[in-house]
Amino acid sequence: MAVELINYRAGDTALRGALVYDERTTDRRPLLLMAPNWLGVTDEAIARTRTMAGDKYIAFVVDMYGAGTTVSSPSEAAPLANALRADPLERRRRIGAAFDALARESERRGIGDLGRRSAVGFCFGGGNVLELARAGADLQAVVCLHGDLITQLPAKTGDIRASLLVLHGSRDPVVPKGDRDVFEAEMDAAGVNWQMLTFGGLVHSFCETEAKVPGVSEYNEAAARQSYRLLDQYIPDAFNGRL
Repeated sequence: MAVELINYRAGDTALRGALVYDERTTDRRPLLLMAPNWLGVTDEAIARTRTMAGDKYIAFVVDMYGAGTTVSSPSEAAPLANALRADPLERRRRIGAAFDALARESERRGIGDLGRRSAVGFCFGGGNVLELARAGADLQAVVCLHGDLITQLPAKTGDIRASLLVLHGSRDPVVPKGDRDVFEAEMDAAGVNWQMLTFGGLVHSFCETEAKVPGVSEYNEAAARQSYRLLDQYIPDAFNGRL
């Protein structure tokens, strides 16, 4: 698998993400934007993207902090992520710039099918791809895995063009039941094509093997396996207009 670090910009902010694809396959493939958790463009995030992309997608790992910044702990991540949560327009600008970079770099190499576009996000990244959808990005599928759900700029009718899939834990203390209720009301009011699957008893980050904070963020192998299988079904169905 090829992993190329790509420099791009969102306004005055210099960013560095990772383009991930199987260089042995020459066919044009759909685009998959991958927004990682709040630790940034880490080795784990790139490895997760390589697995999801395989020979099926051209993928891009999003940099939300600038210059490819990564952090190693929640105490380092929280100030960076929370600053963007408090500024949804900047958050949308940065995730949108990554989406544009994926399309541009895929087309430059002649390997991307720009008519089929999707985005997947984990935790903080899940919130980022939802903001991309709320901004009206031209893509068919957005998947949010145990991510941020609420926003300061709720979608209005016609804003969201993508079909949305949200996978969440029923006991997630980071994004609790009240946030799910607000999100559901927002989606229904905006007339969005959306689905949510709630995993009973699970907390935050259940799809990420590095999640090891008891009662807060814990990996669950069975739920992770099921979630990745759902991605493999949901995104192609969205491309084919079957949702």
